[in-house]
This record gives sequence, structure tokens and C-alpha cells, in this order.
Amino acid sequence: MNLLGEPAYVGRFCGSNVYQVSADAAAFYADALYDPTGIGSEFAPPLLYHSECYQFLGQWYLQNLFGNLHAQQDWALFSPIRIGSTVRTVSTIVERFDKRGRHYVVNETDLFDAGDARLLVRGRTYQSFLPPREEGPGSGYVVDERTAKRKAPRPPFPTATGAELGAVVKTVDPRRCWMFSGPARNYHNDRAEAEKLGFPNIVVQGMMSTCFASQVMQQAFGMGWLVGGKMALKLTNVLWVDEKVTARGRICEEVAEGKRTRVHCELWIDKDDGTRIALGTASALRG
Repeated sequence: MNLLGEPAYVGRFCGSNVYQVSADAAAFYADALYDPTGIGSEFAPPLLYHSECYQFLGQWYLQNLFGNLHAQQDWALFSPIRIGSTVRTVSTIVERFDKRGRHYVVNETDLFDAGDARLLVRGRTYQSFLPPREEGPGSGYVVDERTAKRKAPRPPFPTATGAELGAVVKTVDPRRCWMFSGPARNYHNDRAEAEKLGFPNIVVQGMMSTCFASQVMQQAFGMGWLVGGKMALKLTNVLWVDEKVTARGRICEEVAEGKRTRVHCELWIDKDDGTRIALGTASALRG
């Protein structure tokens, strides 16, 4: 029962899908992201189903799509996704709130092994929406390259003083946008569709940045990332098509977790001109 009189309410079940995890799907992911970490492995990339929450847009998105943005993405990795296995997804609205003139809806999508019901991956997607407005497409851009650079300065980051993790450098070209966010045309792979939603050019999907950050962690920690990894990444600025970015990480501290050690890190992703598009924290197990 919808107690709020609108479709997006906390507790709403948004949908579920079942997939056969194929080597072809893993290879397509690796090609789209130029991510070699999963090639030749018995396991698929941990964020193979990065955009599963968007399979249920009509169940949790608010009606005004003009200027909507992906604000934050959290990931928790519990067990590797095996090539050849069958997995099931479950999508639920877990939070709603208002902040700085925007409406936020948080979708939690869990990925389970369909055979033994193990929880494999949990993603929490924070999507922000502008309040309804009379103006629509053609009334000006919500954000463009000039206004995106006028953001208020943030506190110094990173503050970690430990060892640096290996950096990951990417150039996000139109082909990658189509492979990651296609095949249907949308504002993440088509300029005309982007203009309809208030953006002057293709907006690279925020999930892609989280995949870059995941690659940094997997390169550094291997199975310690696939089993027990955690990430909370704020998407702080727009990444446009054909821009180059570098994802970096630095160790904050290492703390005992049972018989193993959890390594806490800070992550950030910058464009070549120094614009920061994402920052946050992540941790993985060692030992």
C-alpha cells in the first residue's frame, strides 16, 4: 500500500531480476572500462551489475527528471560473483530526504547467488532531483562546464598520510559511454538526450566513476576487495564525454578485524585540469 500518495516511498519493493553470469558479459565490461582485472578469472568483475537499480526507474525515480543527478554511491562486497553462476537481484527504496533544495531517493539493490542465497554485492544509489518547475528543456542548462567549475571549495582532501595505491587513468570517449550506458539512447550516451534534461553535452554515468575506484581497490587488494570490500563515494562534479580522469587512493589506517586486518583508504578522482569529480572512503581486508 502506498501511504504517501506518490510512487517513491521508503520500503517500496522496486523489482527483481535473474541473470546467468556469462564470460561474455564479463568481457564486455572489461572492454567498456579497459579494466583487465577480471580477464581470465573464474570470477566476474564485482560491479558487473553496476546499473541494475536503473532497471526499475519507474518504481523509485521522481517524476521531474530535468536536472537529476547521481549524488553518491555506496558498495559493499561480500562474496565473488562466479562466472557461470545464476544470480538474483532485489531492489528496494530505503531512504528519502531533502537537502539544499533537492529531493533525494536512495535505492538499495542486493545481488544474491540464486543457488545458495548468499549475498554477493549490495549497492546504495543516492539520486537527487530538482523540485517540479514550469520551465523545461530550452529554459537554460542546469549545469555546464562554466558553472560546474564555480563550486564552493571543499575541505582539504585527502587527509590520509599512508602509502598511495596504484592510480588508474581513463579517457571517457563516446564508445565507452555507449557500451557502459547503452544500448538505448539517453543523456549518458547521446548529446541530444542530454540537452533535453538540462545538460549541454553527454554526462558520463556516475556509476562509471565508482567502477574506476573499484579497479584501484582490486588492483591493490585482490580477493581482500572482492570479499569484504566497502566503498562510499560522493560524486562531486560532472564528468563530460571525452574528458580524461585519474582515480587515486591512499591508505589511512589498518585495524584488526578478527584474525585479519581491515585497510581503510581515501579515494578521489580528478580530471586533468584538477577538477575533482568524486571522493570518498573505501576499505578492504588483508591477511
